[in-house]
Amino acid sequence: MYTITKEVYFCYGHRLMNHPGKCRNLHGHSVKASITIKAEQLNEQAMVCDFSEIKSSAEQYINKELDHNFLLHKDDPIVPLLEQQNERFLALDEHPTAEVLAKMIFQHIKNAGFQVEQVALWETASANACYREIETS
Repeated sequence: MYTITKEVYFCYGHRLMNHPGKCRNLHGHSVKASITIKAEQLNEQAMVCDFSEIKSSAEQYINKELDHNFLLHKDDPIVPLLEQQNERFLALDEHPTAEVLAKMIFQHIKNAGFQVEQVALWETASANACYREIETS
């Protein structure tokens, strides 16, 4: 099995309403998403795929949905206020944790036709969350 990894960077704001610590407050992150693609065989160019293909697909989605956006749970009481002010935000069915964002990016890349091994989202230089799917035979 071959794998390659492409890193992309973006910023977002959020809060975790159900968090017992300071993450329940409004705050932001400058993050790195590491996207790992796998292949059993290399293509005709002796690659898993071109890194630029991963970057293009990931950045198209991230720029539209996540980058410089405010990510909130759909039940967050600030949502109506942001709507009234025509502010940019994304209301999610789940709390906007690093784990949830890693899964969102994974699903987009998978739906774009890549064989995704995993997506890791680095919220800080020392903390990341990963999402991968378990293969069933």
